[in-house]
Amino acid sequence: MDSRVKRITIGYTILIVLLIVLVILNICVGSADILPNRLWKAIRFPENDKVAYNIVFGLRIPRTFAAVILGGALAVAGFLLQNFFANPIAGPYILGISSGAKLTVAMLMVISLSKGFAANSAEMVIAAFVGSLISMGLILLISAKVQRMSVLIVCGVMIGYICSSVTDLVVNLSDDSNIVNLHNWSMGSFSGITMSDVLTATCIIIPACFCAFMLSKPMSAYQLGEEYAQNSGVHIKAFRITLILLSSLLAACVTAFAGPVSFVGVAVPHLIKSIFRTAKPVITLPSSFLGGAVFCLFCDLITRTLFAPTELSISTVTSIFGAPVVIYMLLNRERLKENG
Repeated sequence: MDSRVKRITIGYTILIVLLIVLVILNICVGSADILPNRLWKAIRFPENDKVAYNIVFGLRIPRTFAAVILGGALAVAGFLLQNFFANPIAGPYILGISSGAKLTVAMLMVISLSKGFAANSAEMVIAAFVGSLISMGLILLISAKVQRMSVLIVCGVMIGYICSSVTDLVVNLSDDSNIVNLHNWSMGSFSGITMSDVLTATCIIIPACFCAFMLSKPMSAYQLGEEYAQNSGVHIKAFRITLILLSSLLAACVTAFAGPVSFVGVAVPHLIKSIFRTAKPVITLPSSFLGGAVFCLFCDLITRTLFAPTELSISTVTSIFGAPVVIYMLLNRERLKENG
């Protein structure tokens, strides 16, 4: 076994082991700890311990699965955007795509609640998708006007701030009884997600990630340059549109159910590429999904346990661990430029 295969095997093994361990911890640990033996008894004989059964199956399992599927989706969305813009700092949150989705979902939630009914999962995903596409459209218009990627990133951040400010205004103008739920969602959280929401998200995210994986070969060619990809038989326009739609759909789905979750889409793909020492999509895409799941499980565990029973927003914790990675990336790029 050569060193590259060995590294990939070890990397995937570590990610899978961490995923299993963190899933168990997220189910067992919380404001009310449920030891594995009690968990097993609650699963086998739910009528004997209804409290543990309700906590595990009503709250923790849906939340844990949500962190896995939505965290993985964010990392894959970030990887797709980084390939599209040929920049490792591009991500759904930094480019303002998540904020655009957040704005349209918040408006839908406020309007529906003011009419006396709650929007269903499908309506929220559609609203988020529309918002993410609008933000992506603005980013693409700006990218046609500017040559420097740093300017595009700054414009994306500004779009994100504008959308977030309008969202805060919409939330604060909503009915008092709805402000708490809207505020918690707008800050980013995996709490309150039901198993039905998880199934809906899974039905959208897994096919989207599979489609992204099927683009591994043209994506590898695209990484070597647009001209090289075109000479290799890649239909550039269709390929770029597909990347836009897939990344927007994945980011929208996460925002619809969990609100904006920051830095996962930027930090995780970079860490995965550093660990595996490759940017090949056929390896990096599945490992990014696993890495995003592990990262979000770890961060969500901290949000629930650090100041239990008070919870932090998921974006607070992902920013603490994700922002230093982005800073390191920026400093490393500057150092490479100076040495080059």
